[in-house]
Amino acid sequence: MFGNEYILLITGLITLLVSGNYLVKGGVELAKTFKLSKLVIGVTIVSFGTSAPELLVSLSAAIDGKPDISIGNVLGSNISNIALVLALTATILPIPVHRNTIRIDWPFMMLSTIVLYLFFINDFGLFPTENAVLQRWEGAVLFSMLIAFIFYSIRKSRKNRELEKIEKPSMNIWLAIGLVLVSCLGLIYGAKWLIKGASDIAASFGISDRVISLTVVAFGTSVPELATSVIAAFKKEMDISVGNIVGSNIFNILAILGITSMVTPIKINPQIIISDIYWVIGISLLLFLAMLPIKKPVIKRYKGFIMLLAYVIYTYVVISMKEI
Repeated sequence: MFGNEYILLITGLITLLVSGNYLVKGGVELAKTFKLSKLVIGVTIVSFGTSAPELLVSLSAAIDGKPDISIGNVLGSNISNIALVLALTATILPIPVHRNTIRIDWPFMMLSTIVLYLFFINDFGLFPTENAVLQRWEGAVLFSMLIAFIFYSIRKSRKNRELEKIEKPSMNIWLAIGLVLVSCLGLIYGAKWLIKGASDIAASFGISDRVISLTVVAFGTSVPELATSVIAAFKKEMDISVGNIVGSNIFNILAILGITSMVTPIKINPQIIISDIYWVIGISLLLFLAMLPIKKPVIKRYKGFIMLLAYVIYTYVVISMKEI
């Protein structure tokens, strides 16, 4: 007999799948209406919508005094987005990658990760301690980087769009906006139910907050990206599929940790600087290799399986590693 936690998990998953489908549809229509490329919509509107669960989880966890969940959720979600979500999408259908993703979006994602890493180093000093926190000014820097990235992406898209044939939207603008907003709400509540159910199940086995956040919670908050990207792949909206993942990872670091640390400084677990952040950097580099060659970038099926293997290894290491 299923308990409430299992019902919450299944209900959350179904809600996320339905919401992901309509978020893609609304996002594509907005791209046509505002004369923006689908790639930019994937990097901005769709990414923000699918990152909303991470923001909700991280902000609530920080305020409730659970910093391990707050930061671990973001780092684990970024790993899951690449090595699980994008990898699974690639095994369904090889993903052609837009050149701007390699030349602009991926480098900015990597820059965001390195800046966060340098902040961690700055906060810890020479040796990992239990007193390090991600400070408000650091959060402000991260959030400022996000604003700059969004403005740059939109400006560049508008220039490039002048050379393209403009598709007419098939949906009223207010209906498209409403569809995106309702879908985002569905993603938020769906993720909330899924995370609650999954966390209760995991906690019953005596797993720590850090491990739960890096695995179960990270997977739960990555389900919107999984739903959106897999559906986009089946619809052959590949710009949204890849742009959504890279954009979501940028949002996770710059918006979620930026906003959360501005609201309340986040205590940093020493294990993050010893192990977790290096997994994020390594998986991000693996994505770059998967997108090669630059002249005709495609994430092929076998590359998807390699990234999935990396995710399995990562999960095993996180669960097996003892807490400091």
